[in-house]
Amino acid sequence: MVQRTVDDFVGRRGLIDPQRLKVLSAKSDAKGWLQMLSHLGAICATGALLWQTWGSYWAVPVFILHGVLLNFLYAAQHELSHNTVFQTKWLNEWFGRLVGFIELYPRDFDQIQHFAHHRHTQDWEKDGELARDPFTLGSYLLWLSGIVYWQTRIARILRFTRGIVVEPYIREKEHATVIFEGRVHFLLYLGIAVVSLVLESWAAVIFWLAPMMLTKCVHQLQNSSEHLGLSHNPNTLENTRTLRTNAFMRWMAWNMQYHTAHHTFPSVPFHLLPELHRDIVEKWGREPYSMTYFGFQAQAIRRLMNGRTEADYPMDQVWIADGLPDDLPATAKTA
Repeated sequence: MVQRTVDDFVGRRGLIDPQRLKVLSAKSDAKGWLQMLSHLGAICATGALLWQTWGSYWAVPVFILHGVLLNFLYAAQHELSHNTVFQTKWLNEWFGRLVGFIELYPRDFDQIQHFAHHRHTQDWEKDGELARDPFTLGSYLLWLSGIVYWQTRIARILRFTRGIVVEPYIREKEHATVIFEGRVHFLLYLGIAVVSLVLESWAAVIFWLAPMMLTKCVHQLQNSSEHLGLSHNPNTLENTRTLRTNAFMRWMAWNMQYHTAHHTFPSVPFHLLPELHRDIVEKWGREPYSMTYFGFQAQAIRRLMNGRTEADYPMDQVWIADGLPDDLPATAKTA
């Protein structure tokens, strides 16, 4: 395995002046409310439009947009787990639990897993987001489809409800917290199901679960491209990717396309990530690894074709990036 000696969680020392970083780390209730209300408002608007168009062909594109907006609401939960959306702390907590409920992704568990991801990015043994086998083409496409995503999320809540915790990054003293949280979520979801049955209503399915689950593949374009194919060395400038896209996607993902900047200095709130990105480029003298969504997917799929797997590529090298040859050979992974 690659030896990890650099503290990935706090970022690279000396890259940004401490006083400048203090300015960039300033939270804002106003910015938080604007982003949160605009995203929730867009979901309400597409939900209302879906209600009006249900039963017509127009419902199809509205259904898709509504589901994509629901999925990208995880970007809000991500920032809320960092407590960087609002300056007022309890707002981060309250909205974090609300959004975590909508996303089937309980807040306390998300914070524990995500801290492990930041603290040990790309470490196969400790990264909370690498609790999986190396991708084959088949397993990658299943993950990209969203099928595996929802299967693992639902199975985890059910497992926590039964009092079973197997994740190695969850400390024993945190078991009671995630078990209680899982049981609360389960009971609330069960309550919604019972009310729906009593009222003979499909509203929860039509306006929440179905669009969110069936459009997860769009959100997976973001999730899959942030680290895959980069170095497993403990350096955020080498193991994290920035995504090139349009203003609408940046709004919907709460600027998480500036993922290299976010992982290097996770205390910087979403609305200041573009400035942080520019400062890093100016100080570092180069752009971080960056690709478009579809450019990444095309290359990732090519790299996993012909029986190759993620484990066939050296862990201390980059194997998905712009400028690499299409016929990049797979070699035995380094120790």
